[in-house]
Amino acid sequence: MNRGVVSWIGAFVVLAAGVASTADAGDRSVVERGRYLVEAIGCAHCHTPLKMGATGPEPDLARMYSGHPSGVELPPPPVLPPGPWNAVTGGMTAWAGPWGISYAANLTSDKETGLGAWDEEMFVTALQTGKHLGMGRDILPPMPHYPMVSAEDLKAMFAYFMTVPPIANEVPEAAPPAAAAE
Repeated sequence: MNRGVVSWIGAFVVLAAGVASTADAGDRSVVERGRYLVEAIGCAHCHTPLKMGATGPEPDLARMYSGHPSGVELPPPPVLPPGPWNAVTGGMTAWAGPWGISYAANLTSDKETGLGAWDEEMFVTALQTGKHLGMGRDILPPMPHYPMVSAEDLKAMFAYFMTVPPIANEVPEAAPPAAAAE
């Protein structure tokens, strides 16, 4: 693991520990379980924008879990040749493939643009069924869904995300395949 990644993980753990310390002891254990799961699954890899660092792209900790930056407009994705390649990414927060273009959601506690407007049941249902808001359109690639993860673990993840400071960032709507090709 390179030093940039190690320092990012260390900085994140310090940040998360500081946020979680405001919860009471019972809530703190649930939040810490959620933090552990979120880090183990790697949610930050796609839901945290990158910035250029001394050794190349690195997570922008000031925008942790805020999703694809609202002000970043990407050119049309390149056309992929036939074969095993089936997706391309723009900064790890935007992905294009046969489904169109998808953008990483804002997972912060922001009530207008993030998970702060969701409730625990919506989050659990969305991640178990792969339906946006637990009932809407399909959650698009590369975001997986987790039908085998327990509701208890997903609730812990939601509890952790509710401790992440809100960042107002309205992520663009997904583009269908025809619009992505234009």
